[in-house]
Amino acid sequence: MKRFVLSIVFVFTVSIISVAQKVDVYPTNWWVGMKWNKVQLMLHADNIGIYDRVSCNYPGVKILKVNKVENKNYLFVDISVAGNTKPGKFKINCATVDMIRTIDYELKPRRKGNGTEFAQGITSSDVMYLIMPDRFSNGDPSNDRVPGMLDQSLRRDTVFNRHGGDLKGIQNHLDYLQDLGVSALWLNPVLENDRPERTEHGYAFTDHYKIDPRLGGADTYKNLINEMHHRGMKMVQDAVYNHVDINHFFVKDQPTKDWLHQWDTYTNTHYKDQVLFDPYASAIDKKIMSDGWFTRQMPDLNQSNPYVANFLIQHAIWCVEEFGVDGWRIDTYAYNDLPFMNRCNQALYNEYPKISIFGETWVHGVINQAYFCQNNFNIPYKSNMQGTTDFQMLFYGIQPALTQPFGWTEGLNRLYTTTAQDVVYKDPMRQVIFLDNHDIPRFYSVLGEDTTRYKMAIAWLMTFRGIPQMYYGNEILMTGTTSPNDGYVRQDFPGGWDGDASNKFTEAGRTAKENSIFNYYKRFIHFRNNSSAIKTGKLMQYFPQDGVYVYFRYDNKQTVMVIMNQTDELKTIDMSRFKERVAGYAKAYDVSDGMEFALEKNLSIGGRYTLVLELRR
Repeated sequence: MKRFVLSIVFVFTVSIISVAQKVDVYPTNWWVGMKWNKVQLMLHADNIGIYDRVSCNYPGVKILKVNKVENKNYLFVDISVAGNTKPGKFKINCATVDMIRTIDYELKPRRKGNGTEFAQGITSSDVMYLIMPDRFSNGDPSNDRVPGMLDQSLRRDTVFNRHGGDLKGIQNHLDYLQDLGVSALWLNPVLENDRPERTEHGYAFTDHYKIDPRLGGADTYKNLINEMHHRGMKMVQDAVYNHVDINHFFVKDQPTKDWLHQWDTYTNTHYKDQVLFDPYASAIDKKIMSDGWFTRQMPDLNQSNPYVANFLIQHAIWCVEEFGVDGWRIDTYAYNDLPFMNRCNQALYNEYPKISIFGETWVHGVINQAYFCQNNFNIPYKSNMQGTTDFQMLFYGIQPALTQPFGWTEGLNRLYTTTAQDVVYKDPMRQVIFLDNHDIPRFYSVLGEDTTRYKMAIAWLMTFRGIPQMYYGNEILMTGTTSPNDGYVRQDFPGGWDGDASNKFTEAGRTAKENSIFNYYKRFIHFRNNSSAIKTGKLMQYFPQDGVYVYFRYDNKQTVMVIMNQTDELKTIDMSRFKERVAGYAKAYDVSDGMEFALEKNLSIGGRYTLVLELRR
């Protein structure tokens, strides 16, 4: 029931009623000294739209415009914040002839460093570790179920329900991650997902300005990031612009008739990204790709609506400033309105020049993928996103290299050919390379649980161009496929819950095979972390011959030679072919075993092996 507080003032017989009713305001606060200093406030409350006089009396803050929309439960108020405005709390008054509502608002001081001590960006100098918070570790059982939320499931015996992992559980294991050598974390979304089921993944927001309380809420998220920054680690936040959950408050109560992409009958996207750059594509194919819904339960936001666009852009800036994140990963990038995405990306670049932004582009083809990031194409639409999740290097590179027989276009030649197409990217080092993630089969399972080939993949991942991303549990041989459901690649990390049969966070809790892989990962990650040639150097590759592929990472300080033999046989290579890169070097340090040996004219490499050598004079 609504509560009204009446204060009656007699002025020329006019009564003014002061209404005390909660008004939700988005963004929930802002900051002084921001480049984005013209902020559009979304006010949401019953009949807030009837108020046509909005004012405030705070030095430096001006009301620029009051925007009314079809739904009287919304009012959009444009304000400006002058550069010399002081931080503080103030009141915004919304009035009619006979009623007034007073809304509290706050301008905060910016975070320390104004972006120099956070928003540092994720680069090829980092090793990024992807975690699904619900499945990693339960650090606070008190938030496993939250009264009032729709999903009250907590069953670890099924992959379809919540398991109770949270942000505190991640913080509890930062020592483990740093020991492994990880420098950055990317978490699947942490915003509120208040829906009846399948809330473990986080990709269906119901409130943009709440961190899901089952993960610990906003304070726990801040504590985690602050602790990471104290340790020199970085945080990547997962963003979703294209869609929300059908239970989102602005879907159930839409501000405008065109807040969502509307169709006469339900229309799903056809997922054919090619139509966006196909010079022969039809208009309807393009429209369905971009404006069709992702699923019936995930309505498609109309980013050409200026109110939607402002809401999403301001939310992105708000998250970076409020929580101090360093990088921004964008889900389902290809399905967004792409000119809008350029605007949103640029707003973040303007505010945080070092921030990194990469997007999910689960497409098929290097040209397809390059279209969505900074590229060398001479075409009308030019993306300003720095890089993508490099599905091409996975599906058409390393995966066939380790699962197909060698041939002119098969096996290692697939990896070579895909790499040669880096000519399309403005900066290939911005591409995020990976073996698996939360949506696809774990790579160890793809390889038939063959640790020999898995080690080949690890050595490649940690020496190749781009930003390497691990998926939680890669280092302990976690398995799983997406058949019959993607939940099977999202199993719990053993040891993350009290009472688990084993604790894989410890050496004693891992098997000998698991420790072998853990230590292999650790050795190569730490080598990478100390290798200027791999982190920021150049790449030179030689086309594969006789089942052997050779590439170099090098700069003016260091040269690293990588030799991949996909055959079962011992191979001997003539080093004179590589004199362009090996001239002047007399010795080689084998990264995998720590041994140094003399370089000779011929070099032998065992079958199913990736040999990584630091060349020495």
